[in-house]
Amino acid sequence: MDLTTHEKTAQPLRLAVVLGSNREGRFAPVVADWFLSRARERDDFTVDVIDLADSDLPTALSYNPSPAVRAELAKVTPHLERADAYVVLTPEYNHSYPASLKSLIDWHYTEWQAKPVGFVSYGGISGGLRAVEHLRPVFAELHAVTVRDTVSFPNAGGLFDEDGAPKDPAGPEAAAKKMLDQLAWWAHALRDAKAVRPYAG
Repeated sequence: MDLTTHEKTAQPLRLAVVLGSNREGRFAPVVADWFLSRARERDDFTVDVIDLADSDLPTALSYNPSPAVRAELAKVTPHLERADAYVVLTPEYNHSYPASLKSLIDWHYTEWQAKPVGFVSYGGISGGLRAVEHLRPVFAELHAVTVRDTVSFPNAGGLFDEDGAPKDPAGPEAAAKKMLDQLAWWAHALRDAKAVRPYAG
């Protein structure tokens, strides 16, 4: 049975959390586990995880990908397609974001359109914010909306205890709530709008 517009817009938002690093010895799982525990506490989101360490998308794009590449795309594309919103968790490598993340972004187009994107970043002194600022115009080109507030961890290795929890949780938890609140507002607004009128991308 088809859902009415009201029933569709009343459903929880589908949030895809993208772990952008596939680097050996990466710190991403520590940050991701903490953030996912915060996101899963909310009743306005259902959370899906896309870990780029589990896929191997090539950087050489193709309009006619090989069966092997199609198999890799099948691991990630359905998750992106059904999401109402995204959180991209990225480190900062040499003042920017990882090649694995750019490859995921570039292999897709319509999946990102008219959906909001939030950011969780980590790194050295800048906390990954230079990577985030590089990502904003990329997502704008794809007709996505990036929310203003972020969660960032400068010198991240020293901010978490041996159990993977922030040593001083008040700031990160407040930042995560603010970012997720903004993401939920935009996700509801855009999902409701698309239920009335298709996006003119």
